[in-house]
Amino acid sequence: MSLNAQDLEQITQHIKACLPNMVAEQSLGKPPVVYEIELRERMVRVEEELKHQRELMQQGFHLMDKRFEEMNQRMHEAREDANRRFEHLEKHLEKIDARFEKIDARFEKIDARFEKIDDHFDNMHKQMQAFMRWSFGLTITSSGVIIAVLRLWPTSP
Repeated sequence: MSLNAQDLEQITQHIKACLPNMVAEQSLGKPPVVYEIELRERMVRVEEELKHQRELMQQGFHLMDKRFEEMNQRMHEAREDANRRFEHLEKHLEKIDARFEKIDARFEKIDARFEKIDDHFDNMHKQMQAFMRWSFGLTITSSGVIIAVLRLWPTSP
């Protein structure tokens, strides 16, 4: 069986005419007009839902901006509080430094006193050495004189 061009054209037109009905029957038996209206309603609902989602996202972004501003404010307050604490700490450390300077001055005075005492002991040591030399010299001299006198003293016959 061979088909000519005219037969092919009739078959094509028949398929074109029946195809929309067949597709509509395949989609739960609804006619194409009802199906098209249903699709449009679905599209409208989807668009409305997208619009609602966009509004929710914008609201979320707005809330996040507020939250970031609050966090920024808290961080700024915390930074200023920390700066005040550091300033207070610096003042306290300056007072401690002043106390240490006073203590250093006291230690310098004590060092000066110890140097005076050390000089005094050095002088006493020198005086003791001089006294010991004179004592030793006098002891040797007096011993020598006594020995000389005893040797020269006439002995009894």
